[in-house]
Amino acid sequence: MANEMKSTFFKRILGAAVLAAVFHCFDATQPANAAELKTPIDRHAVVERHRIQTDKLDLLLPVGNGNFCFNVDGTGLQTFKGDVLSHWGWFSEPLPSKYTWDDVPVTGTYYQGRLKGGDPFPADRHDLYLWIRNSPHQANLARTRFLRADGTPIKPEEIKDVKRDLDPWTGIHLTSFTLDGQPFEVATCVSDDVALDSTVGVKIDSPLVRSGAVVVEIAFPYPNLKHGAWSGEFSDAAPQTPFTIVRPETQTDVSSILVKRELKNEYARGIVGDYSYGIRVDAFGGAVEQIGDTSSLLVKGNADAKALELSITFDGGDYYARPCDNSAASAEHVDFATIENASKARWEAFWLSGGAIDLSGSTDPRWKELERRIVLSQFQLRTNAAGSWPCSESGLLNICPWSGRFHMEMVWWHLIHWHAWDRAELGEQATKIYPTVQAGAAQLARQLDYKGFKWQKEIAPDGRTAPWVGNLVLLWKQPHPIYFAEMDYRRDPSQATLDKWSEIVEETAVHMADYATRDENGVYHLDPAMPPSEVGITKDDIFDLAYWRWGLDMANVWRERQGKERCALWDEIRANLAPIPQKDGHFIRSASWSDDFETRNWEHPDLIGIYGVIPPVPEVDKSVALETVERVLKEWQWERCWGWDFPMTAMAASRLGRPDLAVDALMLNSTCNVYGVSGANFGGPAVGGGKGEYLPGNGGLLYAVAGMCVGYDETASAKETPKSGDTAPGFPEGFSVKWENLKRPL
Repeated sequence: MANEMKSTFFKRILGAAVLAAVFHCFDATQPANAAELKTPIDRHAVVERHRIQTDKLDLLLPVGNGNFCFNVDGTGLQTFKGDVLSHWGWFSEPLPSKYTWDDVPVTGTYYQGRLKGGDPFPADRHDLYLWIRNSPHQANLARTRFLRADGTPIKPEEIKDVKRDLDPWTGIHLTSFTLDGQPFEVATCVSDDVALDSTVGVKIDSPLVRSGAVVVEIAFPYPNLKHGAWSGEFSDAAPQTPFTIVRPETQTDVSSILVKRELKNEYARGIVGDYSYGIRVDAFGGAVEQIGDTSSLLVKGNADAKALELSITFDGGDYYARPCDNSAASAEHVDFATIENASKARWEAFWLSGGAIDLSGSTDPRWKELERRIVLSQFQLRTNAAGSWPCSESGLLNICPWSGRFHMEMVWWHLIHWHAWDRAELGEQATKIYPTVQAGAAQLARQLDYKGFKWQKEIAPDGRTAPWVGNLVLLWKQPHPIYFAEMDYRRDPSQATLDKWSEIVEETAVHMADYATRDENGVYHLDPAMPPSEVGITKDDIFDLAYWRWGLDMANVWRERQGKERCALWDEIRANLAPIPQKDGHFIRSASWSDDFETRNWEHPDLIGIYGVIPPVPEVDKSVALETVERVLKEWQWERCWGWDFPMTAMAASRLGRPDLAVDALMLNSTCNVYGVSGANFGGPAVGGGKGEYLPGNGGLLYAVAGMCVGYDETASAKETPKSGDTAPGFPEGFSVKWENLKRPL
């Protein structure tokens, strides 16, 4: 009987996906350029090869829409672990009592005047340092789990026979398992993000739920940075987190309930904000009730219902603009089928649009794992990095060691791939971080006696940078908006695009020019400077010397496009910047350091990023660049790197005409280059130590393989990007590559 139930359940859920695959073969909405290929890519077949199937109970898998993510364990809920995270859900602890807002630097730093070195925080204010670094931080919104009817938690060892299936084509997570010998079948998915509201749909088919022996608890934590199976504090000792119960229909409508949470606090100087959000729960085939005075709800099944269907709507508002308006209270009941259909439609539209790569004709045995990484990187980034803000380094999968705050130098790695994969619209909202925080960037520059916009480093939506010794001298974040602007202009070379980016490009370059200092010989220096590898503070690091040249060049191109004269000062500085440092036929990080391959051959290999991440400038010698890439691959400590170092190396190798080294770099055997079952790169730190999910590795991979397929400007026979192809210059012999709708990287 249990097997019959399981079979029926899975057929019912998977039926629509199978039909979608069949109709896809005849779908007139397939990309028109697919005809340029001898055989169009069967996009569903590519994705289907890499659906996520596992029997691991404790593995978290994400279901989300780019702005909101519900992370599930093997029960289809968060019975043993997992957070609910969003790009709008932020919280700040109270300011330490001995301080006032006058003690908090508006920009995040006390430094005054032009920089001479790092930015140490006053030693006697360590508690304030910690508060500024962690406030605001990402907040876990809720925990949804199975409990026994008497409130006893279920133990992991009581769950048996786990079989899980997450289909990237539909975004639906299915799981089956047994508890006390009785079957459970659970489907979980997430609706689209509409005005910052997102709905989780859960369908539970189990005799234990229908009988009331097992219930569903929805609990709301005090959203501090206490880390464990769930983030936040759920204990009775946690600070009070009151909520208001409002039934959206009548007080007797026990199938629906609305919770409004209000967490009163001050979030920024001069702003007193009541951070509030609403959660509406609709139980089809069940009832919802509040549990005493605690911050939790209980959902009980109905013996007469075939299944318990839950829809949980999170109404977040906008952290700094729109408070929760309780729109969830007046919303129509949303059943599971509606959420399921929204998930299917969103994901199918995603996979049928933008770029695609098919490696299945390859003879190189590495093809399938590389294709898996490509497919699931798209899945992870659509789930985590297509929302209203740039995501943290672990996205919405968990709260990263930087409290869920994002790094402005890493925005490039999270978002630039959307352009290369012809899905720029998915990064559009997050890229607006630049106009959103430009006032703070201008204020930071003025405080330090510089002109223009000096972009912040590690921030949350309030725009205040977090203190850190290298915060002000880590320079490579500065030219990034010029890169985004140029990719945007390639997509849409219109006056509207020029207007959109004009001030940001101009003021970014103004600061770049003002940061450079001229010596008595007329040479301009970047001093002080911390290279991307963050292995120390020096001057004239190689990455920034190359990036400054490219950025000032491009900023003047933007002036010309707008009918303005070139800025002569920018041209002068660019022509007289300190030379690109090299030694013994290879590049080095800085002329002040000469030990890159002896004692600094770890962390990011900045010395090859200048011919991969950055479009090559004339001063970067190609033969020296190739020698450097070859030596880095042989001698670098790849166990002391990060997830994006491997695609960065591939970009350089591909660009230098060594496709063999490009694939070797992408597939290099290192604990920093692991892509887990879910497709997330595990090349970053985890809270508590070890390796954690690290989405810059995924974004870097996608940008690298786009260039490997399409080529780059300096290697292309024509500026116009071809729309498809069955050859790829950046892949070596043994790889048969078909691709569609990719855009040439800069």
